[in-house]
This record gives sequence, structure tokens and C-alpha cells, in this order.
Amino acid sequence: MQLIHFKKWLVSSIIVCASLGVYGQQSTSVDRLLAINAHSTNPILTRIGKPSKSSGFAMKGYWIWDGCAVKGEDGKYHMFCSRWPDSLLMHPAWMATSEIIHCVADKADGPYQFLGTVFTARGAQFWDGHSTFNPQVFKHKGKYYMFYTGSTHPFEEPTAKAFDLQSKWCTVGRSNKRVGLAVADNVNGPWQRFDKPLLPTEPNTFYSFLTSNPTAVIHNDGSVLLMFKGRSHKGNKHSGMSLGVAVAKNILGPYVVVNNKKPVFDYEHWGEQEDPFMWKDKNGYHVIFKDQIARFTGERGAGVLSHSKDGIHWKLDSAPKAWSKALEWNDGTKQQMGQLERPFILFEKNKPAYLFFSTMDGVGGFENGSYAKVIVIPFNQPKR
Repeated sequence: MQLIHFKKWLVSSIIVCASLGVYGQQSTSVDRLLAINAHSTNPILTRIGKPSKSSGFAMKGYWIWDGCAVKGEDGKYHMFCSRWPDSLLMHPAWMATSEIIHCVADKADGPYQFLGTVFTARGAQFWDGHSTFNPQVFKHKGKYYMFYTGSTHPFEEPTAKAFDLQSKWCTVGRSNKRVGLAVADNVNGPWQRFDKPLLPTEPNTFYSFLTSNPTAVIHNDGSVLLMFKGRSHKGNKHSGMSLGVAVAKNILGPYVVVNNKKPVFDYEHWGEQEDPFMWKDKNGYHVIFKDQIARFTGERGAGVLSHSKDGIHWKLDSAPKAWSKALEWNDGTKQQMGQLERPFILFEKNKPAYLFFSTMDGVGGFENGSYAKVIVIPFNQPKR
């Protein structure tokens, strides 16, 4: 981190911590968080609008997560997201039972209607045989490409009583997470899945344990810059979460991890981070991701914005906080969300128009939530 960026980050962190108390945001009023955010100069945070409570998508009987959307040839907005039964624990049941579904709406912010299941379990012998999640869908030259994460396990279907972080489903499902790709000629499918992932693990790297959370920039020539989350083996356990970058000359691959197979955001120096969304414009590459431990934002689980000229060497925005878990809805009510993550920006006319988030209630941890859904927040017009 350059000295000037570090100084700006340090000053902003002192201000935030003085207002919140270190890691004390849970006891802070929503009004105070919103007031702090209102003084930001971050180009994302300053443009976050007020979502409707009916935006996005929720489904009775399921936890809903990982929303992303693309506009189809029919003029409708097609959202792809993950679901798994709410009879199981929200976290970590997605590792063993999640499936990717397809929803549609006339407006970008919805509300969306369920159309059908895209990927279901297809057998333990496949790398993505039991669970699929983290979709990000892009249209490129008439085809649709879905980057996603898959996992598998050799066990029976889990039950609510047996399933937790120490269960065999979690242990094996987590270690089998891999990044993959599916392709379709039509947004309604069918989607072609492949028998091998895009990013397998590799010994003695930061991704020797798993690869997940893909986000991609597809260039005009079909080459790709792909950011992903990795964990390494650390004895008999796994490491913290780091973000790395891979490149390919063709969307279908092969993909090669660059930066000497070192992470571009290393958890040992940056703190843990996940859920990246990356894009490119005339100024270079940009990424937003979840600040897992409040390292850069003073608010655990808030968002961070960073910039790069080449996709490998990144610098924090001078005001790094990109979003907050404190929301103001368009009906005037305010709410501290338990989680607000998995960001996805929908661009219209090459400008950011809508911000998709996975969210749930239950401040204090995943285990406290009673629902999980996708919401869609409009971007306000930039101030002139």
C-alpha cells in the first residue's frame, strides 16, 4: 500500500473507530452509521440509493443467495442465484445442498419471479456433483457464460440435526470447492456444464485447499482476467481467505494463475476478504469485496473498493469503504442488516445502474438470521 493511501486510510479509520468503537458497530445506531457514510467520498458508497423491500427475490422454504443478472434478448432481466433448504442451517448448508436457479423480472430491481432450476445435483462423481453456487453471468458476442463454484461429497443427504460446521458434509464439501464455467446460446438455457473445473487446486500455493468466488472481466478479444478466492492447506486445517488472479486467452480456458501464483490480496497482509466483483472501464480495473474483519472500513462485513491498471497490482481507493450493512429503505425505514455481501453490479449503457446484494437479518452472525434473500439497490446519479 502506497504511503499516501495508507495515511488516508489511517485517518479515515481513526474517524470511524472513534465513532463506532473498534469492531463495535453492532451496538451503534443505524442513524450514526448512515451519518458517517454520508460524509464519504467513495464513488460507490456515495451513489448507493434506497432499495425497495420488494426488490430482488425471496422464496419460501429456501435461503436465497448469490444474485446476479443479465438483460436477455426478450428485454427482460434474468437473475441467477443460489438456493438451499431453510430446514438446514443457513451456514454451512450451502456447501453440500445448494443449487443455482433462474428468475426473471420486467425491471432490473424486480421483484423477480422463479422460472426454474439451472443446476441440480448430478452425482458425487462430478466435481460439482452435489452443490453449485456463486454464479456470475455475462453475455459476450451472442453467448452467455456463467462462472460459478461447485462441490461434491460421497455422503447421503444431510439432515438438520447432523449438519453443522463440524459435520462431514462441511469438511468434505468445503475442501472440494472449485471454480468452473457453464455456457449457453440462450439466457434460458440449456447450459452446458463441463466435467472439469476451470481452476483446480495446486500443491504449495495459496489455493492448494480450494478455489471459489469467481469474478471475471471478459475483454473484447475473448481473453479473460479472473479473480477468485483461495485457501491453502495449513497443517491439517486450511488457511484464511486470499484473492488471486488467473488469465486465459479464451473464455473456455485454459486458465493460468499469474503473479507467480501468489495472491493479489493476501490475508496475512490485508486481512481476510472475499466475495469480489470486478469490472473494467477507461480508467482500468476495479474491484469491490467484503471486508471480513473490518480491516479497511471500521465496519465488519462492509465493502472495500480498490483499483488497478493491470489487474494484478491493486491500490485502495482513497476512501475505501464501498458499502455499509446499514440500509435506508425507500419507505423511510432504516435497518442494520446481519449480512450484506456477494455484490454484483449491473451495468446499463456501460454505467453502473444497480447493485445486487445477498442479505439477511440477524445481526451478530449467520446463525441469528431468519431469512436470506437478494435485494437490488439502484445507483443514484453522480453529483455534478
